[in-house]
Amino acid sequence: MGYAILGLLKKELLALLKDKKSRFVLIGPPIIQLLVFGYAATFDLNRVPIAIYNEDAGEASRELIARFAGARAFREAGRITRQAEIAQFINPKKALLVLHIGQEFSRDLSNHRPASIQLIIDGRNSNTALVALNYAQTIVADFNRSRAEEQRLPRPAACLEIRAWFNPNLASRWFIVPGIIGLLTLVVTMLVTALSVAREREQGTFDQLLVTPFTPLEILIGKALPGILIGLVESSFIILMAVYWFRVPFVGEIGALYLGIVLFLTATVGIGLMISSLATTQQQGLLGAFLFIVPSIILSGFATPIANMPEAVQTLTLLNPLRYFLVIVRGVMLEGLPMSLLVDQYWPMAVIGLTALALAGWLFRRRLY
Repeated sequence: MGYAILGLLKKELLALLKDKKSRFVLIGPPIIQLLVFGYAATFDLNRVPIAIYNEDAGEASRELIARFAGARAFREAGRITRQAEIAQFINPKKALLVLHIGQEFSRDLSNHRPASIQLIIDGRNSNTALVALNYAQTIVADFNRSRAEEQRLPRPAACLEIRAWFNPNLASRWFIVPGIIGLLTLVVTMLVTALSVAREREQGTFDQLLVTPFTPLEILIGKALPGILIGLVESSFIILMAVYWFRVPFVGEIGALYLGIVLFLTATVGIGLMISSLATTQQQGLLGAFLFIVPSIILSGFATPIANMPEAVQTLTLLNPLRYFLVIVRGVMLEGLPMSLLVDQYWPMAVIGLTALALAGWLFRRRLY
């Protein structure tokens, strides 16, 4: 049985590596997508255009404007001299935010009275608006603290000090890039396995495989192992890129991560083989793969928290192996979680994988007999 499986494994790998299109799918898109996602997919804001509407000629207003102009998150897009010009910056998206300082701002501060400023923000993209608003509030809070120290004013009775664990600089890349490991591994593995049987049907070699002495179990294992091996190579490459290129920390155990990778690959390969067994053409296999990949990514927590989804959708995510793998990869890399704390993520992927492989094997037996 071992030699038969090795022979079938060699045949599958040669069929993939000798085909130029298959080689490109395995090498080109993962590298391109890793670079695109790693650099383009970010929740951080840099050089957001803002407009300044300053009605005060005092020193305090100039200091506050200088703090906004010197912040990496903002860049000055223009100055406003009258109220009607605000719409000319916000409506055509020339500025995301308008900083409006009233005429009495510096005088109120000099007289130790509360001074107010107005932030007018474009709310069409609510997520971007909230992030920009948080940046602006941080700048204003720093300005208030600095003025209080200079004028020897009493500090508030309670002062909030924020300390971010696992990501001290709150860099969104540390959150996104580990998720890309699961996302790209899912895409490549699913495409390889979902097209394997369909490709042989189109080429006419599947009937030849059925008349060989292989048992359904041997065919299943021989079809599954190439996907798992390719997935291991792809995920290992992306992990190296994440650590050494994107400088994402890796503080956990390598064994805890690779156990999760193997279980995740087992689940995705099983689902891919189910799709491939049902498809009669490569086009159907490709369509079936994407019908699974897109919802899987959306329901995984890659971009939006699962806790924010409706309860019925949260229950549906329990069938998604990517959901569990993202917890493992982020937990191991950023938090250093050991295997003992990840058991609740391991066993659902194992159940999904064994169930999917069993169904794929049943479909193979239907084809054989």
